[in-house]
Amino acid sequence: MDMSSILCREFSLQPIHCQNVIALIDDGNTIPFIARYRKEMTGSMDDQVLREVYERLTYLRNLEKRRMEIQGSLQDQDVLNDELIAKLDAAVTLAELEDIYRPYRPKRRTRATIAKEKGLEPLSLLLLMQNEKQRTLEELAAPFISEEKGVATLDEALAGARDIIAEQMSDDADVRKAVRTLANQRGVMQTGKAKQEDSVYAMYYDFKQDLRTLPGHRILAINRGEREGFLKVNAILDDTASVTVLERAFVREGSVTTEQVRLAAEDAWQRLLCPSIEREVRSELTDRASAAAVQVFRKNLHQLLMAPPVKGRVTLGVDPGFRTGCKLAVVDAYGKVLATGVGHFTLPGQDAAKARAKTEVLALCRKFGVTAIAIGNGTASREAEQFIAALIPELPEGAAYMIVSEAGASVYSASKLAAEEFPQYDVSLRSAVSIARRMQDPLAELVKIDPKAIGVGQYQHDLKESELGEALRGVVEGCVNSVGVEVSTASAALLSYVAGIGPALAKNIIAYREENGIKTRAALKKVPKLGPKAFEQCAGFIRVADSSNVLDATSVHPESYDAAKAILDALGFALSDVRAGKLADLQTRANAKGIKTLAAELSIGEPTLRDILRELQKPGRDPRDDLPKPILRTDVLDIKDIMPGMELMGTVRNVIDFGAFVDIGVHQDGLVHISRISTRFIKHPSEALKVGDVVKVWVVEVDIKKQRIALTMLPPKA
Repeated sequence: MDMSSILCREFSLQPIHCQNVIALIDDGNTIPFIARYRKEMTGSMDDQVLREVYERLTYLRNLEKRRMEIQGSLQDQDVLNDELIAKLDAAVTLAELEDIYRPYRPKRRTRATIAKEKGLEPLSLLLLMQNEKQRTLEELAAPFISEEKGVATLDEALAGARDIIAEQMSDDADVRKAVRTLANQRGVMQTGKAKQEDSVYAMYYDFKQDLRTLPGHRILAINRGEREGFLKVNAILDDTASVTVLERAFVREGSVTTEQVRLAAEDAWQRLLCPSIEREVRSELTDRASAAAVQVFRKNLHQLLMAPPVKGRVTLGVDPGFRTGCKLAVVDAYGKVLATGVGHFTLPGQDAAKARAKTEVLALCRKFGVTAIAIGNGTASREAEQFIAALIPELPEGAAYMIVSEAGASVYSASKLAAEEFPQYDVSLRSAVSIARRMQDPLAELVKIDPKAIGVGQYQHDLKESELGEALRGVVEGCVNSVGVEVSTASAALLSYVAGIGPALAKNIIAYREENGIKTRAALKKVPKLGPKAFEQCAGFIRVADSSNVLDATSVHPESYDAAKAILDALGFALSDVRAGKLADLQTRANAKGIKTLAAELSIGEPTLRDILRELQKPGRDPRDDLPKPILRTDVLDIKDIMPGMELMGTVRNVIDFGAFVDIGVHQDGLVHISRISTRFIKHPSEALKVGDVVKVWVVEVDIKKQRIALTMLPPKA
């Protein structure tokens, strides 16, 4: 298999770029490193395309490995011939390979194998040939009737022969492919009630939809409902058309055995093929839905991790609660914990406790200069928000608050990682610290949590652990490396996602930093077990702000330091001008000289030259700074305050197949259905929205009893 040609065709790549990507991957280079520092070799492919190429390459290699395994097995069985080799070579999916191998795969004892043990295989061949026009069925079957072999009558002989034919039909690769295609085109998913009780699956208690139009979120919902015992589920396939496929492949008219073959075809479908194809089709539907759900999770997680940080503010984190009170943590502008406490201000009544809490919280905020408050969105969040909103006028000017998703905070606060980071605090106080830091720097804090626990997908707990884990790790890795990591303050969790490092090396870096400090990028080479390859992969993504070499604080890779100095020299600048911020017209001078000319003079690739120029102008630039800032609030809304037609600004919290959930400053997020997102047609909400977007919405409907708010992004007609 020429995998390079297949990848070139499927991804519209130049052969040289595709071959280079394969070679770079095989040489142990990471995707972030290839995407950022090997652009000349890859044609500037971004990390997402590179990951897709890598995943497809892995699939093709597994396909080839399985092809060789099957070929070896067929050879051992002494059945391999030119026809089978050609079929195996032509197979382009694992399913096709398995269909070809199916007749030769070791089987459990079946009705067909029992019939063969009774000596009925020659009779099955006579029937299937359908050449007999003279002899009767009795004459054909007579030699095979033997009480000694357990074949006492004509009917038993014919039934056994038909069992052999039916199994042969059901194992035929071409037939399986044809009926599978037919099932996907004409099949219908039908669901019904399995329990006499109400549930969230009520809409599926009497439900039908064509398989080919069934959206992914419904497939996963139906699967979960069936698994939890609320739904009975059937994939209804077209029996008549499917039997016709079998008859066209095996039945020939005009023979006394024709009717026996026709009966075998009906049996093959009803007893063998139909249940098998139904399982396969549902499995394929689930795989398709899972793949789509993983993509939704990927996109949402990327946007959540890349949410703009709230920089330079001393922050109060509030983890709301009722009986045990609200846990409080004040952190400085860099995330260092300054103070912790507990405030009882969410239970109804208890005015004395609320008055004490007000005094304590105001004292904390004034003492440390708190100007930002992060409130977790869990239990008692609305009551905590009302209390904090009332304090805003008494806080320093510019103070504001934001509701922060608590998803995964409890998982983190009870984790070994949190215990190592904050051994002096109990679990609930760690959660308050995490909430504060989530607002200050979402990426640095959320990397400490299993991505599946962050909750920005759909049915993530129903997806295959390995596939979801691999996909989400890639997202986190991509985000961390696109932003870069300051080595002097980064946690082990954050460092572990840097290209080429991983958890073990991250701990080594932290240990070395605490003992010796890390003053330059070159000092990383002294970290135990951080060898030349790991240094090559990680160095460009590590920032050392206080280094004597200003380039150590940028995304310029050490391998390009000489090139960066040559660029500055060629354009009339010095390295000291970078730190002094005197490169305002660097790009203008480069354009005047000509990018192509400058690249040729300095023997630098054009993509690398452009990257270095961009980085020198804005050293250590954080790509998140270019995104819309999060909404900080100073007042509070109750769901009872929300009225149809009201115009509000909100933040997109989650994007799913059928719409998007938007935080409008009420305890309950509102839903914008896909039909109300855009005036143009969109197949998926992600075409128009992403997590973190600040959007204008209008209230359509409010259901206070069910705590549901329907929103629209379509402006009301005048």
